[in-house]
Amino acid sequence: MIPIKLGILDQSVIRDGSTVSEAVHETIETAKIAEKLGYTRFWVSEHHNSTFIAGSTPEVLMVKLASETSRIRIGSGGIMLPNHSALKVAENFRMLETLFPGRIDLGIGRAPGTDRLTSSLLNPSNDFSESSYLRQLDHLQHFFGDTAGTERGFIYASPQSETTPVQWILSSSGGSSNIAARYGMGLAVAKFINGFVTPDVVATYRRNFRATEQYPEPKALLSITVLCAETEEKAKEMRKMMDFILLEFERGKFGPFPKVEDVRKYSFNMGELERIRYNSGRIISGTPDQVKEQLTKLANDFEVDEIVISSMGACVEDRIRSFELISQEFNLKELPI
Repeated sequence: MIPIKLGILDQSVIRDGSTVSEAVHETIETAKIAEKLGYTRFWVSEHHNSTFIAGSTPEVLMVKLASETSRIRIGSGGIMLPNHSALKVAENFRMLETLFPGRIDLGIGRAPGTDRLTSSLLNPSNDFSESSYLRQLDHLQHFFGDTAGTERGFIYASPQSETTPVQWILSSSGGSSNIAARYGMGLAVAKFINGFVTPDVVATYRRNFRATEQYPEPKALLSITVLCAETEEKAKEMRKMMDFILLEFERGKFGPFPKVEDVRKYSFNMGELERIRYNSGRIISGTPDQVKEQLTKLANDFEVDEIVISSMGACVEDRIRSFELISQEFNLKELPI
């Protein structure tokens, strides 16, 4: 069996009693720890108009993360393309690739990462249509390939880096997986968003994949929330926090981050328990051996050799310990990054 590679997705959560600076500093320290523990890649997300997530500009944060590390791949999970100009995204990531050649991932998403009003303010020309998104993807490829132009001449995305960031399409459904196949990009399946996504998404991607210079063969990974602890009791406590956070999201409450003590004492009602069962496919939790068994099965079911894990709901100490336990269980230090 091929060893499973593991990466980390980080949202720069502002925890109860902490500050924005502390949240961003935690992300930076987590990236350094991830590299030390043998994780393959470290991605940061794009969220807006949130009082408990500081991660709004992955392209800026990635500069610091790549500077503080030396081997681990640094990426966006993702850049929400409709919020931006395709030219500016190309320039940002060409600069990143110039500064850190061969280490940059450009994960691209279509969801706004916020409410529609905020997304419209980020990019007033955004009409939220699939055709516009595809047009932006077309433009992005031309900018990376130095083939963009008008009747007045070429338009270059500067700096013209010698290498190109590795592109991934973020997908929680079949539609985006078809887009990844059409453009010959990597596919990142977001099971932490859609717990009902099935292996058919990856199978369809592989079947329809069109080879490119960057991806001669299809490449897929899967992302899911993972919470690991030494004991089942501790793992259940961490799981309860994540269950509570997802319920808050569904209620339209995006801050402040809940207190651990409050969640520990909270009793879910019947309706909430039903929603927790509904969301259960988005989370894996347990002791190290239990987590390894579940992740291995997931990788086999989806036929992927890499999983990117998120642990937004855990407190700092529990979160870092979770990463350590998973690294030890999978012997990540023994694998090449």
